[in-house]
Amino acid sequence: MKFAQSSAVYFNYSLQYAIRDLHELGYQGIEIWGGRPHMFMHDFDEQMDELVSLLKELDMKVCNFIPAQFRYPSILCSENEMVRKQSVEYIQIAIDNAIKVGSPSVSLCPGMVLFDQDKNKGWDQLVKSLKEIDEYADGKEIQLLIEPAHQFETNLILTVEDGMRMLDVLQSDRFGILLDSGHAHLNGEDFNEIMKLCKGVPLHIHIDDNFGDFDAHLIPGKGNVNLAALFEALYEDNYDGFVSAELGPGYIMAPTSACKETLDYLKSMSKK
Repeated sequence: MKFAQSSAVYFNYSLQYAIRDLHELGYQGIEIWGGRPHMFMHDFDEQMDELVSLLKELDMKVCNFIPAQFRYPSILCSENEMVRKQSVEYIQIAIDNAIKVGSPSVSLCPGMVLFDQDKNKGWDQLVKSLKEIDEYADGKEIQLLIEPAHQFETNLILTVEDGMRMLDVLQSDRFGILLDSGHAHLNGEDFNEIMKLCKGVPLHIHIDDNFGDFDAHLIPGKGNVNLAALFEALYEDNYDGFVSAELGPGYIMAPTSACKETLDYLKSMSKK
């Protein structure tokens, strides 16, 4: 098992700084956030070679690429066809960026159907978008990870079971699940059951904590998510990928200390 951290907590720093800082702390990888000031759309085109060289020099793996999502700038389920098409194009650019930095995957958020619009239509729009993204990814070495969320971020794919239902519709080996511990906790999901559901599909893990009332993205161990049960389930399933922490905005003023505390926790949960 390897440990990474999302660059989003370094919101007030450059991506290059985040890579160097996480390397010095002892992380083996970084999850690149695809929003500004990090790798949004074409912002890094002129710096891409420099960035790739830095990752190679420090032997830092990019374990996943996270396009900035959640209503802005992307709504893959939008009833507005122009918004939906532009959202697909946005994810296509994210796929290209992910491949350039060696990421094996891109995470996709289902989005929120507006409350005064038809949720079934939103589901159909999401399916349409995901199929177009899948077609774009054909021939590329990239996995597409659907991230189940919670009621504050989506009304289409909340639980992992919802995500698996979408995978059944899509029928593509390119798709997998991104399991976020905080999201699962808000939904009251059981980690052992989740691992059974995900058997045989591509899987990536986000670790964060909360108290069951809000997606706070706390340092692991600071809330009441049963992370011990998650780690036990991961070990029983022989999961050998990255476990990537995703800290929230409460830590953006002093990310180094928060990332160090997080890594110490992850190591304490590790079976060597």
